[in-house]
Amino acid sequence: MKIAHINEITQKLQTVKEHSEATARIASGFSVAPLKDFIYNIGLLHDIGKYQPSFQEKIVTGKNIRVEHAACGAIEFPKRSGTVLDLMAQFCIAGHHTGLPDGGSFADDTSDSTLCGRLSNQERFEDYSEYLNELKLCKTDGKELLCLFEDVCDDREAFLERYAFLTRYCFSCLTDADSIDTANFCRGREERTLSSDFSACLEKLNCCLDSFVCETELQRARARLQAQVLKKTGADAEIYLMDMPTGSGKTLCSMKFALERALGNNKKRIIYVIPYNSIIDQTVTVFEELFGDSAQILRHQSSFCVDDSDYDEDYKQLLKNAAENWNAQIIVTTSVQFFESVYKNKRNRLRKLHHMAESVIVFDEVHMMPMPYWQPCLRAVAQITGLLNSEALFLTATMPDFEKLVHTYALPHTTICKTIADKTDFALFRKCQYKNMGEVSKERAMNDARRCPSALIVVNRRKTALELYGMASGRKFHLSTYMSAFDRQRTISAIKEELEMLYRDYPDLDGVPEERRVTVVSTSLIEAGVDLDFYTVYRELSGLDSILQAGGRCNREGKRQNAVVQVFELDRASNEAKVNITRRLIKEYRDISDEECIREYYRRLVNFKDEEIKINTISAGCQKPMNLPFADYAKRFQMIKDNSVAVAVAEDELSKGLINRLIDTGYTDYRRLQKYTFTVYENELNDLIRQGAVREYGGVFCLINPDYYSSETGVRFEAPDYYI
Repeated sequence: MKIAHINEITQKLQTVKEHSEATARIASGFSVAPLKDFIYNIGLLHDIGKYQPSFQEKIVTGKNIRVEHAACGAIEFPKRSGTVLDLMAQFCIAGHHTGLPDGGSFADDTSDSTLCGRLSNQERFEDYSEYLNELKLCKTDGKELLCLFEDVCDDREAFLERYAFLTRYCFSCLTDADSIDTANFCRGREERTLSSDFSACLEKLNCCLDSFVCETELQRARARLQAQVLKKTGADAEIYLMDMPTGSGKTLCSMKFALERALGNNKKRIIYVIPYNSIIDQTVTVFEELFGDSAQILRHQSSFCVDDSDYDEDYKQLLKNAAENWNAQIIVTTSVQFFESVYKNKRNRLRKLHHMAESVIVFDEVHMMPMPYWQPCLRAVAQITGLLNSEALFLTATMPDFEKLVHTYALPHTTICKTIADKTDFALFRKCQYKNMGEVSKERAMNDARRCPSALIVVNRRKTALELYGMASGRKFHLSTYMSAFDRQRTISAIKEELEMLYRDYPDLDGVPEERRVTVVSTSLIEAGVDLDFYTVYRELSGLDSILQAGGRCNREGKRQNAVVQVFELDRASNEAKVNITRRLIKEYRDISDEECIREYYRRLVNFKDEEIKINTISAGCQKPMNLPFADYAKRFQMIKDNSVAVAVAEDELSKGLINRLIDTGYTDYRRLQKYTFTVYENELNDLIRQGAVREYGGVFCLINPDYYSSETGVRFEAPDYYI
């Protein structure tokens, strides 16, 4: 009897045979049909290196012996299987603890972490052949496995992308099954999972939608657009496009669409993918209030710490467990979490991938997908929908030509359904006009804004926001990532309260005295997911999508006539492609919010960025599956490329305690500390360090001089002067 695990509490033993067979069963149960037997065999052989005498000595005696066991299954698999995908299994088994490795070359040796290096010098392993007497592999159908590649066999790049995707998928099934069986044995019980009743959720959502009055022309237009979308719930496609204007009820309509599709097609889960943390906060609140106890929603985002929530301790533990592998039926997460769970190489990320199968996946504000990563992101969606029996819904008010983009940069045969055919009602949702102020000074922009009852000024740089905030008068507010998330959220709440009081005291917004006028100066972080309504919006020239997003904060409820978004330029120094394209479109189009203008913007931008879009793929420079650089590509895949650094600041008793613990021990609860951090560029950080304002503890930079931080504006780069 060879031992795989010992329960430290009960001292019960789990044999290698028991663990291997259980892992194989669970992994196969996760898999889509064509791969079930193949993945069963991967699970069966993943731990055969534990049959080595040295490993048994290690686990029985507790001696600190280093034993390489993962490579053994990778060595044996092609000897016992004999399929065209055996290399895929070798990647998975060899990396099931350390992560999918780079393929490498046959010149690599044991000093290299590549797959070739891991499989070299096989004489170093002790005898593990006892597995042959205990573990019996399934017969696999090689022709069925080859069918997974029939649509890409003539395209080297597409073939390699498919091979890499399916390798990660198999790895996900294996590592999650391995983790689950090990955890169940060590705990002596199976963990409960998050569950939702889709039928009850749909019933509650229908009641909510039915309760909306439909008296005004705008309300009737909203109902007509939603009806168009919902008629398409019976259409079969892999990707659905839902381009609805701001204010047309996209969030509830998209969830109803997802619930209808999930119930009608026996989907296991709904995954709602959102670009920004701030939008998640708002969306989860809507869903939780709407569904109540009919849905246990998994909220998975970097800025959310379940320990700081109001949930009871039992539910907190359920959420923590579900976040590890997305074992939930309704998941709300960020774009970064979603796509890194496809393209990273470590088991803690990839464990979630197999739970994207048999799902309805809603991509909110999908246009905000970083353009340099459009190709890998669109390919991921095409693979998940084409191979894993899932469906995707692309949702945005500023829709690029995703039908062409998917067929160009992902898979040409992906079926796509447009849910909105008649767009005549779009005009009713244009609640503001876009006017071009041209190049102006900061003083001119601020003087213009001062005359408005409420004004939002959105600029491209944080330092510009600080300068304009200093010029503002009346009730003024500042927002940028120079402030911590804690202070940004507090400020947004204060802005909402101030605007509500303004509209209550001056419902017609006439005769508002200067001291009551509200001015908010912000960077682009306010443009999406922040539900605020301003009389006038001023937007520094940027990409057209950013300008239109900012416009969504102007006359949001459509109560005023002739509302205006003023587009201005502080200088013509910016030579970015998106700025240059927008500058030209403003001259060419009378209404830049027109759908034709939006399409032309993306068309020109894609033409300009075509080469950049194509280079960020794992297959670039790769000739065959053995060359696939899983580890290297995982390091390069960064959807948010930013050379800024987070700095923690003590603002309340919780943050003070977290930072003091860090200073004393070198460790702290990093997730809870995250909302008390602001970001600076490296040169700004070095300047703060030179001034003695910031110091590093345990790999975390902390602001140690409170004079260098203001809750109103964030970090200061010089301490204020004091006069005695």
